[in-house]
Amino acid sequence: MAGQNDETDQKHLTLELKRRQFLQGLGFIGAGAGAIFTDRILNANSQAEAAQVQEFSATPRNNQNTGEIPRRPLGKTGVKVSAIGLGGATLGQAKTKEEAIRIAHEAIDNGITFMDNAWEYNKHRSEEWMGEALQGRRDKVFLMTKVCTHGRDRKVAMQQLEESLRRLKTDRLDLWQIHEVVYYNDPEMIFRPNGVIEALAQAKKEGKVRFVGFTGHKDPAIHLKMLSYNYPFDTVQMPLNCFDASFKSFEQQVLPELNKRGIAAIGMKSLSGNGNAVKKGIVSPQEAIRYAMSLPVATVVSGIDSLAVLRQNLAIARGFQPMQAKEMQALRDRCAQYAADGRFELFKTSKEFDADEGRIQHGFPPQSQMAT
Repeated sequence: MAGQNDETDQKHLTLELKRRQFLQGLGFIGAGAGAIFTDRILNANSQAEAAQVQEFSATPRNNQNTGEIPRRPLGKTGVKVSAIGLGGATLGQAKTKEEAIRIAHEAIDNGITFMDNAWEYNKHRSEEWMGEALQGRRDKVFLMTKVCTHGRDRKVAMQQLEESLRRLKTDRLDLWQIHEVVYYNDPEMIFRPNGVIEALAQAKKEGKVRFVGFTGHKDPAIHLKMLSYNYPFDTVQMPLNCFDASFKSFEQQVLPELNKRGIAAIGMKSLSGNGNAVKKGIVSPQEAIRYAMSLPVATVVSGIDSLAVLRQNLAIARGFQPMQAKEMQALRDRCAQYAADGRFELFKTSKEFDADEGRIQHGFPPQSQMAT
């Protein structure tokens, strides 16, 4: 065992020396910001991949003294977005419309540019409230919403797009994503003739949408099946947190494929969807959000339904410094015993988290009719 440990230590020493030489060449030796991505930089499959990782690694360093929220490349789009985003689902759950507008305004004023939403969130209230909040501020944000056809055709998708644009009070979206790809037959339904995938191309051609992607929270295999069609998605949204790393892991299975293709990864459910792990004291909000933001993602969509939560998350994101590799692994190890049965990621295993809109379109009963 001692010989194995000595050999491992020597490998770590050699890697650290290479890392320091690499970072010194870049001009930010000692920063620590690039340390967790050393392996990816040194073993990059292409110059483009190395450049992407290098830019991501350096971004926090550029913001650590200013207290600004870092901005990161959105894949190959040429656009940069804030490393943390404002979640539309929870914005629509604020106590009042006035508070939701204050949340959005304070988020924008403090450097959050990425705005998440979906056609169906809170029976359209989320888009309506965000639309009001963005009046006079539309050009300060990167606006995304999701199309919720759930298998319905191109025509329905385009109708939903017009409704979303009207509620959001804008004539264009920066990003339009297919929402909640969580059923195993969803890829076939999406890519069938006259399916929603054709609406993405039409919307871009008509200038109503700049970029396109898809989202889902159920199974990495479904995401990989979507990617197998080799459609030129700009973004993919998925759950990324310290429990996901050890259970049906999007981090382990999907994230590397996105990085290889230059598709922007958008993280969500950093607090495992409902925050139960935080409530039980297993992780702190700071640990959970820092972990997700330390992954090679463009942004992490954060659930924010109050000014208090917004300010907590702003404090984490300002001048953000990524976790070191050892710190991330220690957190994974600590959470692994709780992750094995999926108890803190029930959105992967339970139908309770599948929205009624999608359930009905797939021929399943709504949540109110399900046995409890």
